[in-house]
Amino acid sequence: MRSLPLPLALTARLSPVVVLAAVGWALSSGQPAAPQAAEHKPAEEKTETRSESAPSTSTVSKAYSAAPAPCESIAKKTIEDLVPGAKTAGKEIPSTDAELRRTCSWNALKGYDYRWLDVSYEIMESDEAARRSYLAHTEKQSGGGAVPGLGDGAYSVVNLTTEDKQETREGVVFARASNALVTITYNGSDFESKKAPSTDTINKGAIKAAKEAVAALESDKD
Repeated sequence: MRSLPLPLALTARLSPVVVLAAVGWALSSGQPAAPQAAEHKPAEEKTETRSESAPSTSTVSKAYSAAPAPCESIAKKTIEDLVPGAKTAGKEIPSTDAELRRTCSWNALKGYDYRWLDVSYEIMESDEAARRSYLAHTEKQSGGGAVPGLGDGAYSVVNLTTEDKQETREGVVFARASNALVTITYNGSDFESKKAPSTDTINKGAIKAAKEAVAALESDKD
């Protein structure tokens, strides 16, 4: 197989030390792909009917006190399907506070086909704090839409970027379960055709990983 240079953006992805924040990640700028939904609307949450003006209580609603092991959150078969050629054990990214924030990454170039998957958890001090953070992120997004039946609220969005005529398509799923936030980032490129995988391929892959990551979180509930 002939050697092909990676675009700068993906070369940075392959750096041996990558520090990713679970919340506040910015999607690459560029022309967005056709959204999965006609118009993005923040996913409605299943709980939190309490008024903002309601008096506070001494008990804070908090289901999770620590982030689960992210590299164990996705099934081996799923990694083999979504990131062909990657080591299924994954690589955990260093965190400033591993109790509250943990991220695992998988990436591989098989032939000309490149894939990258991140799974991140962030534990917040309360359900309300997580709810506010979730809503703040959904309100910033355009395109994409809600993912029904995932945690207490979830949305997905897919964007396309092009650099040096090489396309990369990236999907992000952001979900909330009680006081925990889960972020999935999944992207891909084909270095032979210079085209990116379809929106449907990336979106479905990101959602599949998100469902497994949320299930792993809920099985580790305090």
